[in-house]
Amino acid sequence: MSLQAPSVPDLRQQVHDAARRARVAARELATLSTAAKNSALHAAADNVLREASNVLAANKEDLAAAKAAGTPDAMLDRLALDPQRIDGIAAGLRQVAGLPDPIGEVLRGQTLPNGLQLRQQRVPIGVIGMVYEGRPNVTVDAFGLTFKAGSAVLLRGSSSAARSNYALVTALRDALEIENRNADTVQLLPSEDRASVTHLIQARGLVDVVIPRGGAGLIEAVVRDAQVPTIETGVGNCHVYVHESADLDVAERILLNAKTRRPSVCNAAESVLIDSAIAEHAVPRLTKALQDAGVTVHGEPSEEELRAEFLSMDIALAVVDGVDAAIDHVN
Repeated sequence: MSLQAPSVPDLRQQVHDAARRARVAARELATLSTAAKNSALHAAADNVLREASNVLAANKEDLAAAKAAGTPDAMLDRLALDPQRIDGIAAGLRQVAGLPDPIGEVLRGQTLPNGLQLRQQRVPIGVIGMVYEGRPNVTVDAFGLTFKAGSAVLLRGSSSAARSNYALVTALRDALEIENRNADTVQLLPSEDRASVTHLIQARGLVDVVIPRGGAGLIEAVVRDAQVPTIETGVGNCHVYVHESADLDVAERILLNAKTRRPSVCNAAESVLIDSAIAEHAVPRLTKALQDAGVTVHGEPSEEELRAEFLSMDIALAVVDGVDAAIDHVN
């Protein structure tokens, strides 16, 4: 007689089973009081800090694998965690706990002549799918925001951060269990196969909305192929505009901070627009300051460069005729 290994659910079934568990958790979460949700968020922050050594060990393995695969430095920085970033992740959960609870807020209402009261009121969405790329902090950010808003979340992060994400989600789920809450409020989906994204964004009736957070390619793919509602986010192409009346000492400090402090994040500056009225002396000065800081300045940028999210020590520089032209360019 031959023995067969127990069957392993296919990927579609895994994703949909997770979504079904999330729907059960979402119904429980929808009735939690503000105090209960805030308590769980603080417990999650505490447990992330307690598990910091495990999270950092997992992240070290992710970084080693990424380096071996030839991942660019900017992407390595997005992936990397350290004790300070762990502290920031925990602090973010506490910040969310301190925000007003949106659930139950009445936006508008009226009483009809027959005495019937109508009102528009905020309620939980239900099950939210989050598809994102290399930054492990998004794992905890997404949990914190969806939990406060009374919804369960299915997280589909990057395979490059799989170990880090698993360690973080484990810490979050353990904290929920300590608080006697349903741990399936937050679940990490498999990331080894891109098909898990397809199964998530096409899970009609199981997932209420999907939010893609990442580069233009990821967002376009999710919006194009989704069969559930999506909330389309923008890519990071942040601009610094230097007006003709600007103090160039201040402008230089702002520009260097915006570009060089952490160029791999989506809110780093990718374009600098300089008013034509001061271009003659401002362009050479600011170009030199950027180059001295190690930034490659694309001084006659193509249309592609002007739209680029470099995520590196690169910036597009253009001259514009006044603030209205700057606004038109950004728009």
